[in-house]
Amino acid sequence: MGSRHPLIERASQKEVRQAKGFREAAAAMTGEALLADYEAERSGAPRRREAGKKHLANANKRLSAERKAGRDSEHAALALVQHRRAAENGLMLPEDEGLFDALHAGVVLKSAPADKSLGVDDPNYGIDRADLMGIGPEDRLAVVCLRYLAPDAGRVGTGDTPLRALLEGLAQAAVVEANRDALVEELSPLTDRPIGDAKPTLMLLGSPRYWELCRKREAQRGAAWIKELERLAKEIDEQLGMAVRFLSLRVSGNPGWSYQEGGPVFEGPPRLIPAWEHGAGRVKPKPKARARRSSVQPADLPAEADLSRPVRGYALTEHYTAGDRIEHPTLGLGVVQGLAGSGKIRVLFDERKSVLVHDRPAPAAS
Repeated sequence: MGSRHPLIERASQKEVRQAKGFREAAAAMTGEALLADYEAERSGAPRRREAGKKHLANANKRLSAERKAGRDSEHAALALVQHRRAAENGLMLPEDEGLFDALHAGVVLKSAPADKSLGVDDPNYGIDRADLMGIGPEDRLAVVCLRYLAPDAGRVGTGDTPLRALLEGLAQAAVVEANRDALVEELSPLTDRPIGDAKPTLMLLGSPRYWELCRKREAQRGAAWIKELERLAKEIDEQLGMAVRFLSLRVSGNPGWSYQEGGPVFEGPPRLIPAWEHGAGRVKPKPKARARRSSVQPADLPAEADLSRPVRGYALTEHYTAGDRIEHPTLGLGVVQGLAGSGKIRVLFDERKSVLVHDRPAPAAS
C-alpha cells in the first residue's frame, strides 16, 4: 500500500523546498503522477464532521487585532473576507474569468491533532487549515493557498517555494473534496451564489513582493520554474479536471491594511492580477557562443617571404615592401613585414623583430 499523504511528503522534500532546486523537482513531476497522489490524499483525508466538529471557526481576536510576525498571510486572508462582506461583491479575476468571493479564512481541515506515533499513516499528518476558501468561476469551490509578503519584505521564508505551495494546495484541495458535503453546508449560508459539484479551483495567491522575490532568486528571472509550474497546472487540469490559477493580490500601503475592531481592513480596494506577465515562462535560448576574437591580429602574423624576388642587401636609400628578403650586415637575413611609420619598416630576423629605416634620399655629393 502506498503512502496516505504523498503530496504532503512531496512538499516536504529537500529539493522541493530549495530555492535553487525546486525547478528541477518540478520538471521531474507529471500531471499523471500528481493525479495518483491526489487520489491517495483524498482517500486518506481526515473527516472532521465524523469527529463531531465544524470546519468554520472564528478567528482569534487577539491574534488578529494587531500585526504580528509571520501572520501577514493570515491577516491578508481575513482582510479579503472583510472586504467581500463590506462590498457585498467578489473580486474580478484577471481576463474577465469571473468573480472570486472570499467566504472564510482559516478553514480547519484536520479532525484532530496529528498522532506523531502514527506518522504518515495518521489521516491528519501534515494537515491543518486552508488559508482561505470561497467561490470562484463556474460556481466552483475555491481553495486559496496564500503567500503574502509586505512591500518592504527582504526575503521569502526559508523553504517556502512556489512548488511547495502548489503541492500543499493540492493536498488541501483533496481534503476539501473529500469533505465537500460538510463544507458546502457550512459555507452556503455565507453566500447567495450556488456552489457547483465540480472539483475545486486551486488558487496560489501571493503578493507582488512574494512573486518578485521568488523570481529574483532564480536564474533568467525565474522563467525556467514558471514554465514548469505552468506546465504542471495544464497537466493537472487535464488529468484532474482542476483549474490552477497563479495570482497576485495588489493592495495599497504597507502591509496594505489597518487594524480595526473587526480585524484587518484593507486601506484601499484590493485587486487580483496575474502572478506574472504573459510569456514570463518562455525560456529564452542561450545565445550561441561567439567565436573568441584572437588576440593575434592579421597585422601581427608574420609576412611570408616572396621567393620570386631576389635577396637584396640592406641600404638606407632602398625602398622595401612586405615580403622582401633583405641581407643586413649585422642582423643577417630577414623578411620585411610592412611599414612601421613614415620612412620605416618592420623586419623579422628569425625570431627577432626590428624596425629599420628605408627610402631615405641619397646624400648630396660634396
